[in-house]
Amino acid sequence: MTKVLSLVILAIMAIQIIKPLGIPGLRRRRDFWKLALLALGAIGVTVLASHVN
Repeated sequence: MTKVLSLVILAIMAIQIIKPLGIPGLRRRRDFWKLALLALGAIGVTVLASHVN
């Protein structure tokens, strides 16, 4: 699951660099780092959820 999530976030980051998404907080090309922080958080939650069970 984390591999798929990583690939999806990388694709969204590439799209953000090529053409900004226009979502509030992601209006400029240089805002792609915010997606990286979101990815780290999402992967962390996924790993924690898989280890809790």
